[in-house]
Amino acid sequence: MSTASPPEPVQRLAVIGCGLMGGSFALALRAAGLVRHVVGVARSPEARTRAAARGVADEATDDPAAAARGADVVLLAVPVAATEATLRALAPALADDTLLMDVGSTKADVVAAARAALDARRLARFVPAHPIAGKEKAGVEHACADLYRGAPVILTPLPQTAADAQRRARTLWQALGARVHAMSPHEHDAALAAVSHLPHLLAFAAMHALAQQPDGGRFLALAGPGFRDFTRIAASDPEVWRDILHANAAEVRAQAAAFRAALDAFEAALDEPARLQRLIEAASRARRAWAPAGAPPSP
Repeated sequence: MSTASPPEPVQRLAVIGCGLMGGSFALALRAAGLVRHVVGVARSPEARTRAAARGVADEATDDPAAAARGADVVLLAVPVAATEATLRALAPALADDTLLMDVGSTKADVVAAARAALDARRLARFVPAHPIAGKEKAGVEHACADLYRGAPVILTPLPQTAADAQRRARTLWQALGARVHAMSPHEHDAALAAVSHLPHLLAFAAMHALAQQPDGGRFLALAGPGFRDFTRIAASDPEVWRDILHANAAEVRAQAAAFRAALDAFEAALDEPARLQRLIEAASRARRAWAPAGAPPSP
C-alpha cells in the first residue's frame, strides 16, 4: 500500500541499533529516495564498520545522543530490555519536532519505558511501532531494503502522541510498502502473544525436549520437512527472544494456558479416533481458512 503523495524526505535519520531491523529501515528509505543522511549507532567497532560497508549508515557512532542530535527521525532498534536506558541517553538531544519510533516486539513495556524516560514534550513525538517482519538470522549483514514490503506494521500511539507525528510515522512505513494498523499496547501484546510469542516458546520447548532425550540425535536424523517447518523459528536469536518472552510474560502465560487446554483435549482423544478426527478437522479448517498477511487464502 502506498500513500497518495510521497512523505516528506528524512533529512537526518538516526538508527539506534544497526542490526537487521534498523538496518533494513535505513536501506528501505534509501531505496525509496526518502533519506538524505543516516547516522547509525552500534556498540562494537565491527558492527559500525559493517553498517557503513552495507550502505546502511553514512556515519556510525556508539553514542545515541550524538546520533540523535539534529535528526528529524530517530528509530530505536535495540532489545526491548534496553529501551528505557537508551531513551534516557538520547532524550536530551531530541529536537522539539523529532519523530521518535521503535521497532520492539512488545509494546506495553516499551510505552512504560518511554513514560519513565521522556518528558511530556518528547513523549508527544513518540510513536511506538512493531513491524511484523524479520529473519532467523540477526545482524546488519542480513538487512535488506524489501524486508518491510507487504509486512504489517502495528502502531500503538499514546493518548498524548501528536497527530502530525502519527501521520508522519504512518506515511513513512506505507512508503516502504508496509500495511499499517493501529491498536493499543495491550491489544498488541495480547495478539502477538497468541500468534508469535507462544509459537516461538513452543518451538524452543519442542527442540529442547527432543535434545534432552537419550535418543534425540537419532530421532532428529529422521526428521523431515514437517519438523523443519514446525521448528524453524527455534533458530531465532536467543537474546532477542529472552527479552520478548520475559517482557510479555503475562500474555504468554494466558496463551500457554489456552494451548495446554487444547493439548489436553487432543491427548484425551488419542484413544477415541472419531473424536480425534473431529478435533483435527476443526484445526485443519481453521488453518485452511487463514491467509498470511498479503497472501490469498489456502485452497
